[in-house]
This record gives sequence, structure tokens and C-alpha cells, in this order.
Amino acid sequence: MDARFFSRLHKIEAVLAQALPPQTNPDWQERSFGALDPCVNSAHINELIAPNHDLLALGGKRWRPLLLVLCAELAADAKGTCAASGEIAYRLTPLVEFAHTASLIHDDIEDCADMRRGKPAAHVTFGTDTALNAASWLYFEAAACIESLALPDAQKNTFYALYLHELRRLHLGQAMDIRWHKQTALVPSVDEYTAMVRNKTGTLARLAVKTGLLAGGGTAEEAERAGSIAEDIGVGFQIIDDVTNLTTGNPGKQRGDDIVEGKKSLPVLLHLQERPGDRPALETLFAQARAEGIASPAVEQAIALLSESDAIEKARAQGNDLVLRKSRELSGFYHTDGEASQLIGALFDSLRKE
Repeated sequence: MDARFFSRLHKIEAVLAQALPPQTNPDWQERSFGALDPCVNSAHINELIAPNHDLLALGGKRWRPLLLVLCAELAADAKGTCAASGEIAYRLTPLVEFAHTASLIHDDIEDCADMRRGKPAAHVTFGTDTALNAASWLYFEAAACIESLALPDAQKNTFYALYLHELRRLHLGQAMDIRWHKQTALVPSVDEYTAMVRNKTGTLARLAVKTGLLAGGGTAEEAERAGSIAEDIGVGFQIIDDVTNLTTGNPGKQRGDDIVEGKKSLPVLLHLQERPGDRPALETLFAQARAEGIASPAVEQAIALLSESDAIEKARAQGNDLVLRKSRELSGFYHTDGEASQLIGALFDSLRKE
């Protein structure tokens, strides 16, 4: 990764640590909850903090908050905005990283996935009830960063409205995905799959870009256009993840766990377009894998069947092309050639090659 990212990532980590400390402290508790009954103590509050903080501490690329900051810099370069916009952008980064963290915990519960980032998933470690409640709370806690900004109420309300709008879309995308993976025989069209991913995965990229541009002085119309570009980048990365799951396996997870979860990913849909006669066999293998778990021979049998067509490579090419084209479009959004523009391109190049 470009060394110019490191100072920005260091500041992002500091903001995230302040917004969600490893355990409660009086100042943070007052900001988050206000006055509480004396009988409420740290043991109660840490039930909310621990599942989320544990997952955050396992790392992650942090590319969404970094993208938010870079887009604020991009807009500020184009608009000649004051330096304070950069500080605002950093302080808004919990919106995307906390929403992402909460969505991962919920996703693992809904998919019955046992691993995340190479460790037991939050619901395995803390129990489903605690993990579910803590992740739900984090969606709301993320927005506390808006309240702490020294901005006019109208500007704060813009960020609130944007955040809530994108969260509603994220949950719509998840609802579509759950519907398809719960029903083995239900296969979406490629258009339906793309619409689902735009909401489930693309929404956080869109949130990052729109928040960053608005923080940097961009207009609402510019933020909307740039957000649509970012949404497509998110789709591209999801397609790449779909392919990786069926080939080398995603980091911290097991190869083929999408089969166990019943995911109707793009390689599956492209394969069925090319070889519709394989649908009964795939339905049977998916059902067997769901019943028997990741060790089921049906997992590798399904991957072998999908590998008989060129669907996996077609999906890989489509994902890479989408990320490449749309990241170039985003980096050149204001037709400037400053550092922020260069770094947006470099960020997506590094992520695409990992």
C-alpha cells in the first residue's frame, strides 16, 4: 500500500478508538448515553462494546473510511475549501466503519457463519443474543459522531439523513440476499443479483463517497453522482469476493462457505445461464452442503461443477473491469490531478491486486 496512506489510516484508527473504546469510561459514557441510573455499571455497557470492539480490533482494510477522507480532500482541492473540512471528514469515519462492522456481525448470524477474519464469529464467542443486540446498537452509536461536530444543525441533519437512507438500503439488500439463500430452488436473475449487491455492498461505498464529498464542500448533486460511481465499485469488489470464495478462499474464511450458505453469487448465475441443465444438480449439492456444513463433500463437488464452464473467470473479469473503470471515473471526478485524485486510484489498484 502507498506510504501516503499510513498517516491517514493512523488518524482514522485514533478516531475509531475514541468513538468506540475497548471498555466504557465516564466521558464516553456520558456522550453516548447521557445520565444513567446509578445501578447501571460498566459490566452492563461492555456487553455492547465487547463484540464490536473485538471485531474492529481484528483489523480489516479500513478502505471505506480512507475513501471517505480522500473524497473530502478531492472535493476540498476542487472547491478551495478550508482545512477544517478534513477534520470533519475524519470525525465522520465511524459512520462507515461502524456500520460495516455491525453488518458483518449480523451477516454472520444470518448466514450461520462460524468464522470472521480468521477468528470465531461474534455470535459464537458472545452468544447470538448479545452479538445481535450489540451490532444493532452500533448502527445507532455510529451516528453519535455527527452530534459531536461543531456544525449548524442543518448540516448535521444532512449527514443524519444520508446515513439513515443508506442504512435502509443496506437492509433491503440483505433482505433480498436472505430470501434467495434460504430457498435453494429460488434463483435470481443477474439483474436482481446486481440490484441486491448495489444495496447490500455498494451502499457503504456510496455512503463513504457521498459523506466525504459533502464534508469537503461538494454539492448534493455532485455527491449523488459520485455515490453512484462508488456503488458500482462496491459491486465490482463483491463479484471479486464471490470468485475468491470459490477459488483460493477469502482471508479468514473457508473456501466454498458461500455454497454452504446457499449464496446465489454471480459465478453461479453465469454458469446456469450457460448450462441450465446443471440446475437440479447444483440445487442438490447446495442443499447437501447446507445440511452437512463446510466439511461436506458437496462443497467441492459444487465448485468442481461450476469450474466446468467459464463462469468463474467471466465473473472475475467482470468484477475487475468494473472496479478499474469506475475507480478511474471517481478519481477523475473533478478533473484534477492532486494527491487525493492520485491516491483514490492507488487505493483501488492495491485492493484489486490483493
